[in-house]
Amino acid sequence: MSDWSALRVALKRPLRVALLPCAGRGDRSGADRPKQYVEIVGRSVVHWTLSAFDELFKQGELDGLVVVLAAGDEAFDQVVPPELRSRLQVVTAGGATRAQSVLGGLRLLARQGVSSEDWVLVHDAARCLVEPLTLLQLIRECDQDPVGGLLAHPIADTLKRADPQGRIQATVPREHLWAAQTPQMFRMGRLLDSLERALQAGAVVTDEASALEWAGYSPRLVIGPAENFKLTYPEDFRRAAWVLQQRVNSAGGSP
Repeated sequence: MSDWSALRVALKRPLRVALLPCAGRGDRSGADRPKQYVEIVGRSVVHWTLSAFDELFKQGELDGLVVVLAAGDEAFDQVVPPELRSRLQVVTAGGATRAQSVLGGLRLLARQGVSSEDWVLVHDAARCLVEPLTLLQLIRECDQDPVGGLLAHPIADTLKRADPQGRIQATVPREHLWAAQTPQMFRMGRLLDSLERALQAGAVVTDEASALEWAGYSPRLVIGPAENFKLTYPEDFRRAAWVLQQRVNSAGGSP
């Protein structure tokens, strides 16, 4: 979908566009390929991820699905079925870092006509356990928020700060601490401007919220489920496989 202006006029509201950076390598996963292309319970990680967003797209809650690939990526088309790909816009704007891939995708959307007041939901391609109801909760809680927000989970574990030798320096109070998740939902113009300026200033940008924070905003925290974790290490894939298998069994045994 690239005629964003016409769609906005037809809907009579700001658009909601999902942007999924899918250009990383995932070196810590131990896999022989980028982690988003590893197969779990009959589907690639990115296929599972896109399926949740596609469900809301078909319901009219999302107005576009955009995937940002690295240049020369030949794997995506092999692991995502044609029917699903037909509802996506796939762009090769991936950069050396996640933030640069997101920035490349945002700049492309701006050139295509996504306006500064439209919403963009940025989500990690390797966070494949997110569910449509969770996405809908984020949309409902942020759609009228002046800043926007992100899924996150309150931290329950005791936290320790370590020294370079791996010995405890201090116990960190966990009150008011949250583990950030995705999607992160912000106005297109504010996100693009904040991300561009933060990267130009050399700020550490680990997610979209950190760019907004750097620019002086306070994003809203929306409680997300603990199982909406990003696949990073080998054990994460085993945990995700267990969760997905339970979902498949509950749905009748077919992915």
